Amino acid sequence: MSLILLVEDNEMNRDMLSRRLQRKGYTVAMAVDGAQSLALAHSEKPALILMDMSLPVLDGWEATRRLKADPETAAIPVIALTAHAMEGDRQQALAAGCDDYDSKPVDMQRLLEKMERLLPSA
Repeated sequence: MSLILLVEDNEMNRDMLSRRLQRKGYTVAMAVDGAQSLALAHSEKPALILMDMSLPVLDGWEATRRLKADPETAAIPVIALTAHAMEGDRQQALAAGCDDYDSKPVDMQRLLEKMERLLPSA
C-alpha cells in the first residue's frame, strides 16, 4: 500500500489521522513542521503528502512551493489541510502548488476520495 507523508504539528490531529489512514491500509510517515516534511519527502519518497498549512519552522505554503520547485519531489501530490477554510484559501493552496485542498476538521471519506484520485494506480 502507498506511503503517505502526514505533515501536522498538532499531536492530537496527527495521531487521529495517522491511525485512521493506517486502518485503511496506508503506511504513514509523519513530520511536525515544514522543514522536516522536505527532508522526509526526499528520504521516504511518499506517494502523497497531506500538508497542514499552519506549521512551525517552515509553513505549509512555503514547504509546498519548495517541494514543487524541486525536480526530485515535484511529482508528489500534495493535499493542503487547513482550518482556515476561508474564501480564497483553496486558490492560495493551488497557487502554492498543492494538488488539492481539504478543510479541518477532516471529513475522512471526502479526504480518502481526494487521496484516491491523486494516488498513482497500483
